Amino acid sequence: MNTAAIKVLVIDDEPPIRKLLRMGLSTQGYDVLEASNGKIALEKLAEKPALIILDLGLPDIQGHDLLQMIRARDDGVPIVVLSSRGDEAGKVQALDLGADDYLTKPFGMDELLARMRAALRHQLQVHGERPVFRSGELSVDLVRRIVKVGDRDVKLSPKEYELLRVLVQHAGKVLTHRFLLKELWDELTDAQYLRVYVRQLRQKIELDPERPQFVLTETGIGYRLRAGE
Repeated sequence: MNTAAIKVLVIDDEPPIRKLLRMGLSTQGYDVLEASNGKIALEKLAEKPALIILDLGLPDIQGHDLLQMIRARDDGVPIVVLSSRGDEAGKVQALDLGADDYLTKPFGMDELLARMRAALRHQLQVHGERPVFRSGELSVDLVRRIVKVGDRDVKLSPKEYELLRVLVQHAGKVLTHRFLLKELWDELTDAQYLRVYVRQLRQKIELDPERPQFVLTETGIGYRLRAGE
């Protein structure tokens, strides 16, 4: 992905973290904007960043509240949460409020860059409305409802296809159990239903269902479909 002129807004109150991110992202060609608190971050939104890296532990505005404020102003900009909080409840809350991904400090720069690329690719796919999704050997034609792994046609049940369709539409993003249950059953039901269909889907599209390459588990949170190409 060409990162030239892509603006990234880093919202973090720790100067060493901002310096680390500024140096790491700048060397990859990103244009880095910085905010040390929520008030400055809201002002920086006027500069139209293409992606936001958000620390939840800010001095003036609670991180989840700021996430809601950002989403109210821009519901499309990818947001990668970066936080020292590792509890699953905090992660799920951030994702349910509209975050695209979540990394826990300490983090690796390579992993952060990969998560950023996935979030940016997802945004491009949404706006480009690409009818055929491809990730490795997996291809999903959303218009003709044709699923293939390599040259092999994959026959899915209606519910399996709906699960895959939702994952494709949000490829690269972590989708919580709650989000998927609501999308697939229009109500909150037992997460065991979801696990059954994920297992069935993996049996049909994964080379080794026990070591999935496409439908990835975010333990205690939900699932992520490997980002498309």
